[in-house]
Amino acid sequence: MIEVDPHKSSHTAAVLDSDTHSTLGTVRVDATLVEYRRLLTWARRFGERRWAVENARGLGRHLAQWLIARGETVVDVPPTATARVRELSRGGRRKNDVLDAAAAAAGVAALRGDTAPVAAEDATTMLAMLDERRGNLTQQRTRTVNQLHALLRDLLPGGVSTDLTADRACAALTGIRPASPVERARKEFARELITDIRALDARLKANTQRMRDAVADSGSSLTDIVGVGPMVAARLLGRTGRASRFPTSAAFAVYAGVAPIEIASANKARHRLSREGDRKLNNALHTIALTQIRMPDSRGRSYYDRKTAEGKTHNEAMRCLKRRLADHVWRLMLADKHGKRAREDIRVRL
Repeated sequence: MIEVDPHKSSHTAAVLDSDTHSTLGTVRVDATLVEYRRLLTWARRFGERRWAVENARGLGRHLAQWLIARGETVVDVPPTATARVRELSRGGRRKNDVLDAAAAAAGVAALRGDTAPVAAEDATTMLAMLDERRGNLTQQRTRTVNQLHALLRDLLPGGVSTDLTADRACAALTGIRPASPVERARKEFARELITDIRALDARLKANTQRMRDAVADSGSSLTDIVGVGPMVAARLLGRTGRASRFPTSAAFAVYAGVAPIEIASANKARHRLSREGDRKLNNALHTIALTQIRMPDSRGRSYYDRKTAEGKTHNEAMRCLKRRLADHVWRLMLADKHGKRAREDIRVRL
């Protein structure tokens, strides 16, 4: 067992004997590709091995994925587990030497089984990157349109409509005849912003096409759900990753922030909206729910109507629908991994 305590600029590794828990050697390397290769060369002298990287989905993510790409087996040791090991083994949460950080913390926690296997990055990682890129482009376009709208408001009496596009702004600028240096500067800046908007529109269009192609290549059947297009499907797949990492649909619902939280005291009990979880994943489920309740013939609308008939408010019925959709989405993502027959079974059951 090779335990790694990652830091921003360096990583400390220690080899722990699986039987005696004794340290066989330690090494410290810089966080560079050259030093990564030196670390792997150093580790190969120990023959059969397994890597336990603390926070392998955070600070140790790059090293963990680099090792997996070279055929190594890596498990993730959560920082909370290593903190417990330090506290129970010596008292207090002190962490002040190499052996502490590597062997005692990550190693013992790994040998006790408080770990999770780290999988190689796959298509879901690319979808998450595309979704994040789209969000950044959209925010940038919104800021640029707002700047252009403010300039046109100063150039034209009454300004222009908030539903502003590059073509509409260009048409509005055509009739403007600046009479002062300030007006000429405003018109020039407006033209630059129009050019920026057109460039952002082209990038968003290309991003959308890449999302559509990536979702199609993944073989996902999420787009069969009413209200799920390529963009929503890309967000669901990208933010979820491997659906099998959630043991139950309830665990997935908690992760997505759609599982209601019970608040009970004495003989009274109520549920409130969860404000935790992945908010982007929550937003994707909310988009599906909104789309379905606006379609009279959808199963989501039928479910929503049943809940409102039971006396639930709009918000309460929406929460129930999102919770039900989370179950369906999770099962469908699992079924996609098991082929066509599993997908048909899911559709029949739901």
